[in-house]
Order: sequence, then C-alpha cells, then structure tokens
Amino acid sequence: MKFLIIAQDLRVSGTSEGVVSRSFVAKLKTAYPQCVIDVMYLRHGTNEDALNLLPVNHIEVYNINRKVPFYMKWVNKVYWRICHKSLNEWYIQNKYKTIISKISYKAYDHIFMRSCGLQFEAILAIKNLPILKKTYINFHDPYPVFWCAGSNNKLNNLELFRLKQMNQVVSNSKGCISPAKILSNDLEVLYGSRKPFKVLPHQYDKNVFDFSDTSRVRKKTKKVTISYHGILQFGRNIDILLDAYLNLISGSPLYKENTEFLLRIKGKQAKRLKNKYVDCENIILLEPLNFSNAAIEQETVSDILIILENGPLKSNILVGKAPFIASLNKPILCLSPKVSELRGIIKEDQFIADCDDESQIKNKLENLIENRLRLNEPLYPFGDYFSDANFKKMLNTVLEA
Repeated sequence: MKFLIIAQDLRVSGTSEGVVSRSFVAKLKTAYPQCVIDVMYLRHGTNEDALNLLPVNHIEVYNINRKVPFYMKWVNKVYWRICHKSLNEWYIQNKYKTIISKISYKAYDHIFMRSCGLQFEAILAIKNLPILKKTYINFHDPYPVFWCAGSNNKLNNLELFRLKQMNQVVSNSKGCISPAKILSNDLEVLYGSRKPFKVLPHQYDKNVFDFSDTSRVRKKTKKVTISYHGILQFGRNIDILLDAYLNLISGSPLYKENTEFLLRIKGKQAKRLKNKYVDCENIILLEPLNFSNAAIEQETVSDILIILENGPLKSNILVGKAPFIASLNKPILCLSPKVSELRGIIKEDQFIADCDDESQIKNKLENLIENRLRLNEPLYPFGDYFSDANFKKMLNTVLEA
C-alpha cells in the first residue's frame, strides 16, 4: 500500500498541529508496517521540524513564501468589499496549487491532505485539481472561522464565499475526516455533504520527537503540582478555575502548603493573569516552553493536568494536546461546555467539570488534590481511545469507505 501525506505543519514544537501531524505519520506506519509513505511538506519557512525522525520513505520539502505583494494588499481593500472575494487568499492559494499540481498522484493508493491554521490554503488550492478525487481532506477545525465555537468573526459575504469554495472541495474529494465526532456531524450539515465525514482522532507518538532538551524544566517545589500549558482562545476560561483554586487554598492550610498551580500560557492573557493573581504565591505564571521541555515537565513535575475546551456553549473539536496528555496516565481536570467532544471520551465524571460552574470545579479539583496527596498511581481518564488498536480500527473505516 502506498500513501502520500500532504502537510503544512510538521514542526516539533510551537503548534499542536505539528505534533499531531507528525504523530499521524508515525501511527500510519505502525498500523501498516509494510506500507510506503511519501510526504510533501509545504512549510512556511525554516522550522524546527527534525524530519529525520519521521518513518517515511521519501519527503519533499517546499518553502512557501506567503507574503502578499504590497500593491495587492491595497487593491484587495476595495476588491473584497465589491466582489466578496479575497485577492490575498487567491494569491497564496495559487502558490500551493502550482506545487501540488505537479504531483504524480496516480502512483498512490491513498492521499491525505492535512489542514493547518485557520485559512486552509493548501486544501482550497486543490479545488480544481484532479488529485482531489483521490484525496482525503482532514479538517482539524471548522472552516470558515465564523463557525468556530467561540469565534468573534462576523458572518459576511466573504465568509459565505469561503464556505462556497470549500463546499466544492468537499463535494469532489475522495472523503473527508475530522478528529472529532461532533465536528464531523457539524461539517456534514454545514456543507450539506452527501458523504459522511469520518472520524480519525488526533494521535501522539513519542518516537518522532527528540526530548534531549530539558534545560528549562522547572523543579518541583510542592507535593502536588497542577499545570496548564497552552493558549487562551475561542472562549477558553482559565479565570474561573484559578478563582476556584484560590478559594480552596484560602480555606485550607494543607492545600496552601502542599500544592501549586503552574501556568505556561501563550498570548495576550498572560500579563493580565499575572497582574490579577500577583498576590498569590501558589499560582505561578511562566513563559511557554518548547515541546521537549514542556513534555518532560508535564511528565515529571505535573500531578494534575488541566484541559480547557472551547466554549462557553459548545466545543466541537478535539483539542490537540489530548492524546499527549492521555499518554502520561495522570489525573486530569477538563473544563468543558455542556456539549463537547471530550465529554464523550473521558471515562469518569471526576475528570470533567462544567466550564461555567465554579462550585463544581472547586469540588472536583479538591477531590483530585486529595487523591493525589494520598496516592500516586497511574490513571487512564481516556481509556483506550488513543490506542494503536483503536487508531487502526478507525483508519480502516476511512480507507474502506
């Protein structure tokens, strides 16, 4: 069997998409050890991607210059308002199209195209190419962005044009997949698809990463360390959790002496949170780490791992960090809206709380702390959902469709 993977992000650090795309390649090889895997890597510049660690037969790397000419940006300011199309997006998509059009696609049994970011440039680039009919399209998020839970984008004619363009891709592709059941259901409705969107969860495989860099791993200073690594976007609310934790330690000298809450947050929220919780020495906000340091820190220092799903009403995606966290076999607390993907995956109620209920969050966090103060045994909040066997089973439902 011969596979071609077209990917935009294979970085070892900086984005969850790089982590899960690398792991997808590795898990594919594990599922079919005798298969041939070729990769076309359409990267955005010089990245830390350690391509030598990927179990592939051949890889071609293309650096895509996504910079739009200055004159086109100015013309586009008027053009998109009149024509409801973006010249900037057309310009970038054509760069991908020129490269992808040269693929000898008939040589492959299966072709996977993995999305990246929020613009889906490479996927839209193959809208009118013959390779599309042999390609499985992977949606890691909803597209256009207006349909992302927690998005602030307004529905305008440009978003509707994007929807129409993607609808043509969906209709003419060999198949479509997403990492989440709810997202697949939503996309089927959104695009009026006559074919089902299959589900193929994100994966994590430690064998395609180098963990030699541990220079910034923080030393453990308390018996129980609660940690969150990530970004705050699309309605993710960390304040309610920190307020619940602050309430806990204020009422218990035991918790104050023996626990700490470590946050490594990307984005604009870090400074605001530092100012808000500056008087609480148990809440520690530090700079984000590269994946090697972050992975080792969560494996060796963290005792309770925090997951924030999008919100506040619905989370139809599978957060990219879920399979990595599952591999650590530690207790988690997932803050989720009422409708969420992880509610259907996490096996025990103790590991999940309503993202808008501070009292419930406090009670479940306290229960996890109490248990961790007494025991340090492996736990399996996700069951076997991210196992090799389940991946191959779900992959086969895609390939056999």
